[in-house]
Amino acid sequence: MNRLTMNFFAPLDCRPEQTGSVSCSPMMKEPKRWLMVAAYAVAMAWVESAVVFYLRTMINRIDPYQANPLPNLAGISGVELVREAATLIMLFTVGVLAGRDWRSRWGYAAIAFGVWDIFYYVFLKVITHWPHSPLDWDILFLIPLPWWGPVLAPVIIAVLMIAWGTLATQWDHGLRPLRAEAKAWLLNFSGILLALYVFMADAIRILPHGENAVRNVLPTHFSWGTFTLAAILMSAPALDLAQKLLRQRVSTVVPPTEDSAVEKVFE
Repeated sequence: MNRLTMNFFAPLDCRPEQTGSVSCSPMMKEPKRWLMVAAYAVAMAWVESAVVFYLRTMINRIDPYQANPLPNLAGISGVELVREAATLIMLFTVGVLAGRDWRSRWGYAAIAFGVWDIFYYVFLKVITHWPHSPLDWDILFLIPLPWWGPVLAPVIIAVLMIAWGTLATQWDHGLRPLRAEAKAWLLNFSGILLALYVFMADAIRILPHGENAVRNVLPTHFSWGTFTLAAILMSAPALDLAQKLLRQRVSTVVPPTEDSAVEKVFE
C-alpha cells in the first residue's frame, strides 16, 4: 500500500480512494472559513453566556458590581479558573485548525475571540437584561487577578482583534518576515500590557491585603485616557497591515511610469 502524506493546511484537500487513486478538491475558501470560525465563536458565546447566567444566578450577582462581587463558594473558584483557561484554548484551537500558516492561524484565533466576546454580551443582555449600558462595570477575567472594566472596553479590543484577523486572513496572502512587522507588534504588546494594568489596577493595589480584599474590591474609576492610549498601541498591527495592503493595491492599479521602470533597472 502506498503511503500518502498530506498537509492539513495545503491548498488542496487530497483523499485516497478505494481504487488506490487520489482525488483532490479545493479546500474551503477564506470567506467561508471566516464565516465558519465566526459561527463557532457565536455558539461558544451562547455557551459562555449561559454558564455565566447560571453562576451569577446561584450567587445572586447578575449585575456583578455590588458588595462582595466574588463570593468564595467551595470548589467553584478553582473550577471557574480552569473553565476560563479552557475557553481560551478552544478559541485558539479553532484558529489553528482554520489557518494555513502562522499569520492566518493567529488571525482566525483573533476573529474567534473577538466575535465570541462581543456576542457574549449580546446574549447576556438577551438572557439577563444586563448590561444596562456599555459603561456598566463587569468582571472580565479572573486570570491572574480579577479584571474590572466597563463593558465597552473589551468590546473595543474585540473589534480591533476582528479587524486585524480579517485583514490577515482574507487579504494578506504574502508572507513577510516577522522582523518586518516587529515595530508594530512591539507597540501592540506594549498596549496589551498597559490595558491589562488598567483592568487589574485596583486588584494590584489591594493585593498586599490578601485574597479576600481582592475578591471584595469594587473599582470606582476607569482610566479611559490610559485605556485609549493602550487601544491605539494595540491597533498598530492592524493599521500597519492595512497600510501595506493599500500600497499593494495602489501599485497594482497604477502601473509604473517608464522613467520609474528605468530607474529600477539601474538601482
